[in-house]
Amino acid sequence: MKRSAFVSLVLAIVLLMGVSSQPVSRADRPTGRVAVIPYDGSAAPAMAASVTRDSHASLQWSIFKALVPEAWRVTSGDASVIIAVLDTGIDRTHEDLVGRVVAEVNFTTSPTAGDVYGHGTHVAGIIAAAANNGVGIAGLAYDCRLLNVKVADDGGWVTAEALAKGIIWAVDHGARVINMSLYLLEPSVEVERSVSYAWEKGAVLVASSGNYLGSRLTYPAYYEKCLGVAATDMHDEVTAWSGKGSWVEVAAPGVSIYSLLPGNKYQALSGTSMAAAHVSGLAGLLFSVANDRNGDGRANDEVRAAIEASCDRLYSSGVKGRINALRAVERLVGAE
Repeated sequence: MKRSAFVSLVLAIVLLMGVSSQPVSRADRPTGRVAVIPYDGSAAPAMAASVTRDSHASLQWSIFKALVPEAWRVTSGDASVIIAVLDTGIDRTHEDLVGRVVAEVNFTTSPTAGDVYGHGTHVAGIIAAAANNGVGIAGLAYDCRLLNVKVADDGGWVTAEALAKGIIWAVDHGARVINMSLYLLEPSVEVERSVSYAWEKGAVLVASSGNYLGSRLTYPAYYEKCLGVAATDMHDEVTAWSGKGSWVEVAAPGVSIYSLLPGNKYQALSGTSMAAAHVSGLAGLLFSVANDRNGDGRANDEVRAAIEASCDRLYSSGVKGRINALRAVERLVGAE
């Protein structure tokens, strides 16, 4: 069970996750910082067929595993549902993201809100890349729209202050889902309060559990109002490098996930970052069909409950289950 953790931090550095064989920390890295893990560049396996008219759709093994095409028969999202990507920025000119980003903000010292590092564009593509446009892939919630909230600079560094500000800005600008493919190694009062604020305003918050950390707690995934996400492979096994533990709510595909890179490029990457993006995409689909059935003025509690309750059970260690998009959508639609 999750607990609140109020421990002051003057500065917290967030780790943006893409898997490599390198250790998380090295002696030559600055004290008090954790560097960005480099991408692994793994190859995505091809499926026998694709369900959208996109040039690389057959490489999206993960959407078939999570029954996303079946969920698309009910909903592919809605333009009124906004998903915020708190990351290294987004290349909004990418051929598979044109028209998807409705607003952006930069909380870093970088001169641009665009994505120089590449991580944020990859995450954004998993969530909401355009479908049936003849290029690239299809995002899970391809009819939803995005907020580009740049909280990591062009080297991938993030402060707790920037993350907290990004969360508040996102929900104040209409985000129903807030994706954070990043983590803090120590708790932050400022970030936890921002997470609680966004939840009370009606958002679902999703965060990566971390790579190569075992069961070590990471933040904001550990916070009660945030969905912590582990990564699974093509065989529904939680990866050896994924964060795991009783505080991690769900798992999602995170190995060899094919998506976008800046400059109209594409690549398969692995990490709990990619897994979290799948959960955020699913949340976008669910908000497109959700109603405030319990009358509390928001639907985020119902969306989160549907994600958790509909997971396929995993018999590997450390997590409760892997997302099932069809069952999650049917759970909400059937309850209307």
